[in-house]
Amino acid sequence: MSAQLVDSHCHLDLLDFEALGTDLDGVMAQARDHGVGYMLCVGIKLETLPKVLAVAGAYPNVYASVGVHPNETGEPEPEVAALVLLSRASDKIIAIGETGLDYYRSEGDLAWQRERFCRHIVAAREIGKPLIIHSRAAREDTLRIMREEDADQVGGVMHCFTEDWDMARQAMDLNFYISFSGIVTFNSAKTLKDVATRMPLERMLVETDSPYLAPVPFRGKTNQPAYVKHVAQHIADLRGIPVEQVIEATTKNFTELFKPPQFH
Repeated sequence: MSAQLVDSHCHLDLLDFEALGTDLDGVMAQARDHGVGYMLCVGIKLETLPKVLAVAGAYPNVYASVGVHPNETGEPEPEVAALVLLSRASDKIIAIGETGLDYYRSEGDLAWQRERFCRHIVAAREIGKPLIIHSRAAREDTLRIMREEDADQVGGVMHCFTEDWDMARQAMDLNFYISFSGIVTFNSAKTLKDVATRMPLERMLVETDSPYLAPVPFRGKTNQPAYVKHVAQHIADLRGIPVEQVIEATTKNFTELFKPPQFH
């Protein structure tokens, strides 16, 4: 196949190499052998950003992002100025996030999550980089904050999307792409399969979220970027189109959204 796949969201710094039976070079070789040309290694907390940047710096086909995941606690809250400064640390940093809201795994008063999300959006607008948004069990607040903070000015991606067509449509109206992970291959994901079938190809991305959420036929095992081809293939099967169409569209979408330097 001519076009190369892009794993638009993975955590190469968190991979379980013992479970995978290889090292990072081996993971990258397997990705290449499966037609995966580029990866976005996504930051989830500031203290591990040096490791994320080290991975991106070691491989010309890996990019990075700066952000603090909504479930991360135990470190100082990321301020706008710090996010902006860190996002300028390398030309490999092409996005702000992952950020957003997760009411599924957090309890109590979650105003701190909403405030953190707002700061990421402000930073993204200031630096002019797109957002990587995580939203779980927080649909209304996620969309409300995106609107209130003018997230549409920079756009971005709804990563590991698990919601319905209505939310997908509202997110796309706010200048966001929809990214599908291995969840779309699960038999139980009927609503998500409907979204993957209905939405325009020009607004779609694919990802692994490695090391999590391995697609069928690897469900329950440690995920890795090579497996993103199974996500693309499943979407192609749902839509009744050649997988090359999904690959070409999602790779083009990645370049148009993130504008990665030195992308060939």
